[in-house]
Amino acid sequence: MANLMNEFPNIEIKQDEPLMNYTYTHTGGPADWLAFPETIDQVRELVNYVHEHKMSLTVLGNASNLIVGDGGIDDLTIILTRLNKVEVHDNKVTAQAGASYVETTKAARDNKLTGLEFAAGIPGSIGGAIFMNAGAYGGETKNVVSEATVMLPDGTITHLSNEELDFGYRHSSVQDNNGIVLDATFTLEPGNYDEIKAKMDDLNERRAAKQPLDLPSCGSVFKRPAGYYAGKLIHDAGLQGYTYGGAQVSTKHAGFIVNIDHGTAADYVNVIHHVQKTVKEKFGVTLETEVRIIGRQD
Repeated sequence: MANLMNEFPNIEIKQDEPLMNYTYTHTGGPADWLAFPETIDQVRELVNYVHEHKMSLTVLGNASNLIVGDGGIDDLTIILTRLNKVEVHDNKVTAQAGASYVETTKAARDNKLTGLEFAAGIPGSIGGAIFMNAGAYGGETKNVVSEATVMLPDGTITHLSNEELDFGYRHSSVQDNNGIVLDATFTLEPGNYDEIKAKMDDLNERRAAKQPLDLPSCGSVFKRPAGYYAGKLIHDAGLQGYTYGGAQVSTKHAGFIVNIDHGTAADYVNVIHHVQKTVKEKFGVTLETEVRIIGRQD
């Protein structure tokens, strides 16, 4: 494989870079190549190169709802957090893929626009939020996004409407077309700054009271099973505090797995499998992962 640092001298690229330096879990082996594009043109250059050389491509944002295998990731990984511009025009907020959802909600608040309060504490990036239809406290991304700009695997750029994004529970069409979200536009309603701020503050206080924000985690691990709450099932199964290696089912919120002592991705996966097995045995309910598990699992 060519030296990508020589191929793209204008883009910061690292070789064999440990991804634990970038993930919320503080786990993950090395990326063969890790690139930090700063413009859409740079993203296109990288995508075209990968397409031409039949390499695999992995795209990350804040890596908050993600477990990267201890063996790392093949070929090229792109982190988009330097594409982080947020612009407001009238009642529309357009944020690049690498912008944090939190900062985007603050931009809406500061411009007296309501509708994004639910996302005030979601730690992911805008790209990840579109990809996963991120949601919290009764709100979902699909309810406020009007369109997204997406780059397809061959480097072409398309604009997808809300309908074309085909949102579902933790799902969007971007997962199906292997696209890369470049930006998203949220159409909001005029509101009162103090009321918007009060709601955001309230949700953040509730989040801090219930969730283990003081420890590394991958966020909500499991999807909500129909008719149940994953956290309650895990709690009722007596699994809070269950530990494998350095990963533990949070004693504060059973829906979270936290890194308590230099945990590895394998530790996380072992905890996940034990939780799934135990809940299935006790309650007959299959827990599906919300968190994405990617990379080499050795």
